[in-house]
Amino acid sequence: MSDSTLSSQAWSLDHDALIDHCVRQENLLIIQDLDGVCMGLVKDPLTRTIDPAYVHAVQQLDGHFYVLTNGEHIGNRGVNRIVEQAFEPGIVAKEGLYLPGLAAGGVQWQTRFGTVSHPGVNAQELEFLAAVPQQITQHLQYYFQSAAKHDSNIQTCIQAAVLDNPVSPTANLNVFYELFADQTEQYGHLQQQMQTLMTALLQHAQDQGLGESFFVHYAPNLGKDAQGHEILQAATPEDAGTTDFQFMLQGGIKEVGVLVILNRYYHQRTGQYPLGEDFNARQAPQSQSALIDLVKDNFDPAEMPTLVGVGDTVTSKAVEENGELRFQRGGSDRNFLHLIQTLGRELNTHNVVVYVDSSGGEVKNRKPLQLERTATAGGSSSYQVVAGPGDDRDRADPLTLNVVFPQGHRQYIQCFQKIAQRRAV
Repeated sequence: MSDSTLSSQAWSLDHDALIDHCVRQENLLIIQDLDGVCMGLVKDPLTRTIDPAYVHAVQQLDGHFYVLTNGEHIGNRGVNRIVEQAFEPGIVAKEGLYLPGLAAGGVQWQTRFGTVSHPGVNAQELEFLAAVPQQITQHLQYYFQSAAKHDSNIQTCIQAAVLDNPVSPTANLNVFYELFADQTEQYGHLQQQMQTLMTALLQHAQDQGLGESFFVHYAPNLGKDAQGHEILQAATPEDAGTTDFQFMLQGGIKEVGVLVILNRYYHQRTGQYPLGEDFNARQAPQSQSALIDLVKDNFDPAEMPTLVGVGDTVTSKAVEENGELRFQRGGSDRNFLHLIQTLGRELNTHNVVVYVDSSGGEVKNRKPLQLERTATAGGSSSYQVVAGPGDDRDRADPLTLNVVFPQGHRQYIQCFQKIAQRRAV
């Protein structure tokens, strides 16, 4: 399969073609999400684990691989702790086995030796963020007291739900969806309470002169409304909807993170930063068209790598308006994957979008890929994907998922290891 063919495919299961594609590109840059992609989705982030073989494969791809996650590298629930637990003490720091790249959507940079920085973030913002986890905890405790909910598991759930991330404090409601398994209305009310809290926190920040500092990220979400705010996905008996309410720094959106990574990638290849050494996510425009123009105006096309974007959170949901269907398209990975796809088409670099089906994890807010067995020549048969993660009626979705992994993160990391091993030789 040619490079151009793979980048135009939809829902391909030809993982060998993806491996060949990545091995052939001398100038390759893989940008990958974490939760659900190289680790299983779990209700409690403290229980996450990572495969040491995957971490070693990341090291083999040094300079050609960076993470881009809404989680964080550091803190009690950061990925660094998970990586460290997968090895003997001291090995990760000594051998440079930390996962390099951007966290907190794009405002937390880390090298593979664990050097962390927050470009463009000031002390007043960090001080405000440090107080948010306690405010989430207090709000949850007050809510359950006023709701007369005295389940003995409530306090344990609150402890698991409040993620004290240093620059992206989060309320993760996965444990409550399980607790209220037969009370979807109760869980939906809790979603609304968290949304109300996040709005109040934004107002509090504005009162302190930080009105342009923060935004709220809902995961998963249904895209953005006319004011540019992300749309909460309400729960159903079958789907938890929005589970993560992340209080994040402005600029911490993944599509901007792509440019931050590209800027650093160009420096390691050419010695020059196309956007300047101090460029960070907080300085970049927010729209995809403006980001593409920034690339075209500043990056040497001869040095542009073939990009491979990997994610697991892409949504699409139909809503009826005046008798017509309109589709709300969202998901934490959608925009950065779409930017990578568009850059490949604009610059003819044969970029590839990879989707990992994380619906098999503990968190029930993902629609699984649908596969069917079809007959082939000679009497044999094979599988093909007949429905993706979005609404089946959404035929005009601009994002094409070129290669998919229906069996989840374990299937993906097996492929990832083969890419690393073949490139190493």
